[in-house]
Amino acid sequence: MKLALLADVHANREALEAVLGHARERGSDRFLFLGDYVGYGADPEWVVETLMEMVGNGAVAILGNHDAAVKTGGDAMESPARTVIEWTRGQLGAEQRAFLAALPLTWEEEGRLFLHAEAVAPRKWSYVADGQAAGRSIRSTSCRVTFCGHVHKPALYSMTEMWGSVSEMWKTTVFRPVAGIPVPLMPQRRWLAVIGSVGQPRDGDPSASYAILDSTRNELTHHRVPYDFDVTGEKIRAAGLPWMLAERLRKGL
Repeated sequence: MKLALLADVHANREALEAVLGHARERGSDRFLFLGDYVGYGADPEWVVETLMEMVGNGAVAILGNHDAAVKTGGDAMESPARTVIEWTRGQLGAEQRAFLAALPLTWEEEGRLFLHAEAVAPRKWSYVADGQAAGRSIRSTSCRVTFCGHVHKPALYSMTEMWGSVSEMWKTTVFRPVAGIPVPLMPQRRWLAVIGSVGQPRDGDPSASYAILDSTRNELTHHRVPYDFDVTGEKIRAAGLPWMLAERLRKGL
């Protein structure tokens, strides 16, 4: 089975359409979404409606911090993000808001954990931005593989259990995934994969980021998909949202 993993769509219709098409062309059987469907972009209604339809047809979606903020407010967010959340709350209907509010915080299946942020305390929305944070997440769960988003930069971490003369030790290795190159998730290690962002990449590459897990071969492949970010940016400007959110799409920052 091929499971397409998507995170941080952020109301970017053009990027999501491109990624869904790319994943289907590569034989993806299922879709699992790792949170943050709204925020930053100008198409929250279309994105949430698309997600609702896909979940109705067997996809899985979990909660992200921007999705949670639709209900609770974005008081803890920085100014541009808070501005967009307030605007987004006015764009979504009651059914769409209820759908986001009911999303699960985590999802587990077949020894794999799926969530938006760090696994130690998922509702704190901490970032897995380095090997230390990845190690904390890996050790906090009995699942062999963890998948998350939130960081907007694709990364892959593995941890090997080692035994010293005094105590248990762990060694964490950091991989920078290369688009299109499968990585075997070897069973003697434990893994954490940061999927990257569909709708707002921040690693200097403006193309959308997602991954496909081939559960039969036990391989994970990250992908990059070009899309028309100029169209997305014009929508952001036309909606009266902060202009810098459109500019960063062009630069992938």
